[in-house]
Amino acid sequence: MRLLIVLCCLLAAAVARADEVRIGVLAYQGSERAARDFEPTVAQLRRTLPEHRFTLQPLDAAGLAAAVGRGELDFVVTNPGYYVELESAHGVTRLATLESREHAVPTDSVGSTVVVPNRPGHAERFEDLAGRRVAVVAADAFGGWRVVWREMAEAGVEPTRLAALVETGFPMERVIDALRTGRADAGVLRTCLLEELIAAGRVRADEFAVVGERPAGAFPCRLSSRLYPDWPFARLAGTSPDLAKAVTASLLTMAPVDGRAWTAPQDYSSVHALFRTLKIGPYEYLSHTTLRGLVAGYWPWFAAAAAALAWWLVHVARVESLVRRRTVELTREIQEREKAEQAARLHREQRDQFSRLGILGEMASNIAHELNQPLAAITNYAEGMTRYIDAGRTDTAFLRDGARGIAGQAERAAVIIRRIRGFVRRRDARREPLDLDLVVRETLPLFAHAAARRGIPLLLRLDGALPPVQADRIEIEQVLLNLLQNALDATPDGVAHERGIVVTTAQGVAGVELAVRDHGSGLPPEVQARLFDPFFTTKPQGLGLGLSICRTIVESHGGRLTASAEADGGATMRVVLPPATEEPR
Repeated sequence: MRLLIVLCCLLAAAVARADEVRIGVLAYQGSERAARDFEPTVAQLRRTLPEHRFTLQPLDAAGLAAAVGRGELDFVVTNPGYYVELESAHGVTRLATLESREHAVPTDSVGSTVVVPNRPGHAERFEDLAGRRVAVVAADAFGGWRVVWREMAEAGVEPTRLAALVETGFPMERVIDALRTGRADAGVLRTCLLEELIAAGRVRADEFAVVGERPAGAFPCRLSSRLYPDWPFARLAGTSPDLAKAVTASLLTMAPVDGRAWTAPQDYSSVHALFRTLKIGPYEYLSHTTLRGLVAGYWPWFAAAAAALAWWLVHVARVESLVRRRTVELTREIQEREKAEQAARLHREQRDQFSRLGILGEMASNIAHELNQPLAAITNYAEGMTRYIDAGRTDTAFLRDGARGIAGQAERAAVIIRRIRGFVRRRDARREPLDLDLVVRETLPLFAHAAARRGIPLLLRLDGALPPVQADRIEIEQVLLNLLQNALDATPDGVAHERGIVVTTAQGVAGVELAVRDHGSGLPPEVQARLFDPFFTTKPQGLGLGLSICRTIVESHGGRLTASAEADGGATMRVVLPPATEEPR
């Protein structure tokens, strides 16, 4: 029997707990004041929903947040700031908003009033609070600090510029005490509290002045901030939807008590804007330098940067495409140019080769004479040695001298042949420091016999102390032989000794000079104008390529080839080459 009684008691307690509806309310002015302010609301719910047992649980901010987190409540009534934080952290949803039928805008009645002792020189603007102590209920109080914090921040007065933030705790009247005792220089009150205290005789009407006062319009109280929606009545995420609907219907039909009632849930975006501006609560991440915070706080700039980056990528892709296309075109042009240059180079080499062969053809008799001399000497040495041996003589010294003479003349002939072979052989140009005087001396033997055969003197006037030139020996020899042959062709046979062909070297202002002067028929202006044109010639059997090739060779060495007529007859061909220490121009 006793066991049955216990089970019945436990069942009755469980049913009672199941019917209990717990409403948490923020008791910012103490539990008694909270119970008194919201007792009409609880009475309305009990009257319209008798099947449920509604209980009011006044809690401070920390206790309210903890109870919501543990799921110990079904509904909460709190200020707009705490509601936004609970909404973000625990998913509470507003069902109704408290309104005052005495205000022009019934639901926007939460704000702050900053007061200072009404003394001469008191602070009038938020900027005047810099370096002063400000009393607040708590650093996390909505109407008791955060609302004013936004206004001060927009005025350029961040909390770091204050001398101190003096937290007094609840009730809010302690802020007045802090001002009277000198603990603070300014204090933050919720709107209308100053008027309530004056009406109750607890504050003189002229005791305090308002800082940063804003036009109140139809609002009955003095204020220092913009107004926000009043307190919401919200349900927790785990509350029954049917119960939430019934509670909402009951609240919206509640008759006003002391000019206050419940209305449809209002838009709390202005409260979100405040938290976002201050970077607190749900928007605290904005105060940290994180990618999420940067994107959330500066998304328009990121969007603009993304658009610029997209445009830049498109531009880069387009430029890259154009560059590749142009690169292909340039590569093709370069290849075609290289082919043309190679063809031109081969043509020039063939032309130079023909020119050298032509020069040797014109100098064939001279070359034959040069070779005949060592060959005749070899014959003489051989015949002398033969007769000596046939006479039965055995003087080894004589035979040794004859053999050495044969070897010397054979080497002389070999040098002539090597020089001719080197002159006509196809080869790559090889630039090296050269003594121009030495080149002239070694080249003239190939030409001397032709001049001597016609009785034309060949005079040398070499400097003897020239700086070296960076040049190809064979090409310079080709130029010199061509100029000598032209001078020989232009000079009449048997001229006076002093009027022969004169080869001169000298150090000039522009470089090392090599000049070949003849005393022939001269150089008419019409001939001088076309002297270096390809295929222009005054010789009956000439091709007109010699001087054109010579100019090309000289200019490839960075030099110049010019022709000038002499006043006393004849002409001078002058080659100027840069010294080896200078870069070709």
